[in-house]
Amino acid sequence: MAESTTKHLQFFLFILFPIALAASPADLAHTQCLKVSSSEFSSSIVSAIDVVRQVAAIFSPFAKLLGDSRLATAISDCLDLLNSSADQLDWSLSAARNPTGKNNSTGDLTSDLRTWLSAAAVNPETCLDGFDGTNSIVKGLASAGIAQLTSEISELLSMVKSVSGQAAEFPSWVKPEDRKLLQGGGLAADATVAADGTGDFTTVMDAVAAAPDNSMRRYVIYIKRGVYLENVEIKKKKWNLVMIGDGIDSTIISGNRSFVDGWTTFRSATFAVSGRGFIARDITFENTAGPEKHQAVALRSDSDLSVFFRCRIRGYQDTLYTHTMRQFFRDCYISGTVDFIFGDATAVFQNCTILAKKGLPNQKNTITAQGRKDPNQPTGFSLQFCNISADSDLLGSVNTTATYLGRPWKEYSRTVVMQSYISGAIRPEGWLEWSGDFALNTLFYAEFMNYGAGAG
Repeated sequence: MAESTTKHLQFFLFILFPIALAASPADLAHTQCLKVSSSEFSSSIVSAIDVVRQVAAIFSPFAKLLGDSRLATAISDCLDLLNSSADQLDWSLSAARNPTGKNNSTGDLTSDLRTWLSAAAVNPETCLDGFDGTNSIVKGLASAGIAQLTSEISELLSMVKSVSGQAAEFPSWVKPEDRKLLQGGGLAADATVAADGTGDFTTVMDAVAAAPDNSMRRYVIYIKRGVYLENVEIKKKKWNLVMIGDGIDSTIISGNRSFVDGWTTFRSATFAVSGRGFIARDITFENTAGPEKHQAVALRSDSDLSVFFRCRIRGYQDTLYTHTMRQFFRDCYISGTVDFIFGDATAVFQNCTILAKKGLPNQKNTITAQGRKDPNQPTGFSLQFCNISADSDLLGSVNTTATYLGRPWKEYSRTVVMQSYISGAIRPEGWLEWSGDFALNTLFYAEFMNYGAGAG
């Protein structure tokens, strides 16, 4: 690669997506992470944690609400999401007080703080989004508290310095032993799932439930070939799980929850993972609800430092919900229609095949809808060395179904498409407005060194 090209590439990677890449040793110094004193930062976190508890207390009396399943799900989501925010703020507090402590998960304190605080800010917004389609007063009761919470976390984000790093083939937090695992090297399975009864478990969820909590070592679940009709949720205490299938056309986890059928978008996911350090290889995650059911997530990840390798993620609207945290997708197949890669994670997609499908009549396809809402968030999507094309069902309709690289879900939406093949299925305009001129002056969308009929 020419020197000038390398410099451009490194600019895009470590200026736009610094926490996914290696950091210099100097950035590890605690005094260089914060713009304010450690005591001021800690005091502000304690204040934010108090607000989380106050807001959660508003929802708690409604937790066993009967008669309205969508509202009950939204309230349950809020309690889980606020609990996650409390954890992320607590990790940040512990790391600020003891930079070499166990909660400093990557050894890069600046990156960890920015990631965790960003996620803590996104969760309350997701909570409010879950009330779409309900007529409850509960959302109104909590709105002021959530506004205060997001404001306080935004202020915390502004206290942490940004960091730059160096371009690399893998994010720095993907350890050498994990790279070997991804590339075919092996760990013995701790548990085997087989639909035909030849393993330790017949369902994926039973194997997850039996896995240890807060494990500091890799716990490997081998999922034999078969179609597993279940909704899997890996809770936040299930750390360092590894799931290995028999191949994307052989091991399939399938569900059909959707917004139309009464689920929140957050809870519609066929497969959802929150526990840090998750790895998946050679598995398909799908949502079969179809385009007429609108939001229907196949895979949702809130897992910090998660990796998906040689996986297929298949659905229609909202296929892949990269909700929060640091995520890496390599050699994956991702397909859908409207906003089918969305969320507010820091997500890097390398060597992935991204396929737009045929949706509802007169519907426009948008590949990405990145949800960055605060300019101090480190989040964004980077698509590198990918193939962006039409799926087989869209090939005959590319002239009548408009497909775009993305649209801005939130004010500071940020997406970069680089060194990728873009087929003629993508409209020449490249990007689509969300609503009028919303976010057009604050978003950051870039294309760099792409090729193909749609790259012009």
